[in-house]
Amino acid sequence: MADLVDSMLDLMRRLPPTNVEENVAALVGMCPDYADDLLGSVDQPLKVLTDRATGKEYLACDYNRDGESYRSPWSNEYDPPLEDGTVPSSKLRKLEITANEAFDTYREMYYEGGVSSVFLWDLDDGGFAGVVLLKKSLDPATPGEPSGSWDSIHVFEAAERGRQAHYKLTSTIMLHMTNQPTIDSHDSLSSGKDKEEKSEVKRDGEVSLSGSMTRQTEQDWPIQDQNSHITNTGRMIEEMEIKMRNLLQEVYFGKTRDVVFDLRSIDDLEKARRQRELQKELVGFMKR
Repeated sequence: MADLVDSMLDLMRRLPPTNVEENVAALVGMCPDYADDLLGSVDQPLKVLTDRATGKEYLACDYNRDGESYRSPWSNEYDPPLEDGTVPSSKLRKLEITANEAFDTYREMYYEGGVSSVFLWDLDDGGFAGVVLLKKSLDPATPGEPSGSWDSIHVFEAAERGRQAHYKLTSTIMLHMTNQPTIDSHDSLSSGKDKEEKSEVKRDGEVSLSGSMTRQTEQDWPIQDQNSHITNTGRMIEEMEIKMRNLLQEVYFGKTRDVVFDLRSIDDLEKARRQRELQKELVGFMKR
């Protein structure tokens, strides 16, 4: 069992991240007995669903899934309906409601849109765990505008130790961006073979960038009451997202930009040749 699951995970790491949902579905279809192990180990883009009772949007992932149903954090009900679905205890449910309200404010302040959801569940050792989900999508208004999505999955465990609590946080960010080439207005008048050739050429200008990043941290924070858990985890998630955003911008995007500029010059080649010849002449004059 372990060898087969490890092989599937190893295969997923080598497949394009843009097709992770299709690849997971294909593996589940081939090995349905290991569906839970695979779905619990592979991070997939978050799905946006609508709560039938409240009309509010929420995010669906493996942490609020029970069979083929997903639990809403707003109404605490499963869709499709599930009679014996797993739900948090009444005490933890109150904390879950407060956490959803708090991170909904966090989402609006940092993301200026998107969808957020928080799900909590009890652990056997007396503590509890939870997941904070954040998603922001960019839908193009015209065919030439870029599109993309940002998915944040923050899984944490909380263990109370007197007047302190120990937290373990695992954060995963999935980013996907596509820059479509600009379509000229006269292209819409093309037809037949010429139109097919033009459509193939247009894909040469398409740039797709996607991937995921995971980081972990453990910290101890004081607690006054149950709501202190929201403050503490919120502070940890805020710091982690800032670090990961800076890392994406400075390292990943910076390295990609350097590679692209080294491979393709935006200056005229003839101009660069003349500059090199001028430099050689100046060096020759200085040696005389």
